Amino acid sequence: MHFMMTDVSATGRKSFKQEAADFLGTETMVDDLKGVVSLCCSKLSCKEGHSGPTHESMQAVFDLKPFRPVVNLSNPTISNISFTLYAVLGVNEKTQILTTFLWLRQYWHHEFLVWDPDECDGVTRISLPVAQLWSPDIIVYEFVDDDVSQACPYVYINHTGHIRWDRMLRLVSSCNLEIFSFPFDVQNCTFTFGSYMHTIRDVRLGPALTFEEMSLNSKRYLEASGEWELVDILGGTSILQFGIDEWDIITIWVVIKRRPVLYVVNLLIPSSFLMLIDILSFYLPPHSVDRASFKMTLILGYTVFLLIMNDLLPSTANGTPIIGIYFSVCLALMVISLLETVIITNVLHHSTMKYQEVPNWVRVVVLKHIAYIICYRWPEDVQPPPIPQKGKPESSNGGSESWIIQPANQTPAQHPTSNIGAAALPELQQICQYLGDLRAHLTSLQKANELQDQWCHVGYVLDFLLFRIYLLLISCYALVIISMWCIWISPK
Repeated sequence: MHFMMTDVSATGRKSFKQEAADFLGTETMVDDLKGVVSLCCSKLSCKEGHSGPTHESMQAVFDLKPFRPVVNLSNPTISNISFTLYAVLGVNEKTQILTTFLWLRQYWHHEFLVWDPDECDGVTRISLPVAQLWSPDIIVYEFVDDDVSQACPYVYINHTGHIRWDRMLRLVSSCNLEIFSFPFDVQNCTFTFGSYMHTIRDVRLGPALTFEEMSLNSKRYLEASGEWELVDILGGTSILQFGIDEWDIITIWVVIKRRPVLYVVNLLIPSSFLMLIDILSFYLPPHSVDRASFKMTLILGYTVFLLIMNDLLPSTANGTPIIGIYFSVCLALMVISLLETVIITNVLHHSTMKYQEVPNWVRVVVLKHIAYIICYRWPEDVQPPPIPQKGKPESSNGGSESWIIQPANQTPAQHPTSNIGAAALPELQQICQYLGDLRAHLTSLQKANELQDQWCHVGYVLDFLLFRIYLLLISCYALVIISMWCIWISPK
């Protein structure tokens, strides 16, 4: 029996070699294939005293590696796959590439590798080199790099002809990465498994496990994920049609979420501290402290911070992450704060200019209406300046009466000591002149102080108003950013 099988198999091998060059196009090859089919329909033989099928019978099957292992070529080979996501090795936002590590398991049926366990000493499973067997050409359509995975050269085969091939796959795939919500982004990448050449007439493809089981297994064994966390694995089967040909494909969506703790600690919290310092700088007295220099130093420090943290931000040509917009707006707000300080400094500069009156519209708009709206508190010893009415100009001396000194020579009665008074009159006139000059100087100083106080209060009211507007802008901006991030990180 064994000799007959050896002769027939040798004849079959010779026929295959001759007809393979003609792409199976002659009637002689068809006859040889019928002989091979009749050979392979029988089970593998076993010898007494040896476990498992004999090497001679398996060698006859190895010689059929170029051909799909079915008795009837009109029947497709059923292949099933499943995988476990073991690690997320890297995400390159600029090149839109996801690098993962998978444990891939593939099943198919080999109709020629069948034996009876009772005749083979109870052996129900053996391992054989996959290089000696036909295997389905299942690939991942999104694969964009060379396969540098560690090879797994063996497969398990049970006595019914079912093959299981476990292998490791370092998958470098293209993925449409959306980084607008960075660092609270959730990525949805697609793995499409399918045959590269065989259509549904030759190979049918299906999942070996449910997608829920794949997701649970991946969450259980996921390691070395770094900043990424597996959310879920979804999938479905479909048929890819191209022209008149159709292929079975399995589309799997891997949903991963970034762990944002690193970026919150290194980016958001330091930026928030710098913005808080900028807000607190409004409490520096604008007339006695150089607030502008402090704010310029703060802007310089924030710019250096952005340059240092630039490597942590993802870069892509598709769009800008919202955290980049957040930093840009924070820098813009700090510049606006500096401009506000420049305006207040310019207003307070008027207080050093002598006899620079506060315009009437400034008194009405700023010192009356704006001060009332923002609830500006005047000091206890200072009252709001009066608003002059039309046709009633203010007195230059503040309403006080001028002193009048009568000359001594106009007295009607002559005193007996008139000669002495006449001698002292020039000194009295000189003293009166000195007193008049002193009074004019004190009046000018009082007026200058009043004008200075008025301009200072104008600056304080404007500073108070702009600080409230600045604080409102920052609060609204922070609420919008926090709300958007909360919506993104909330479970879907």
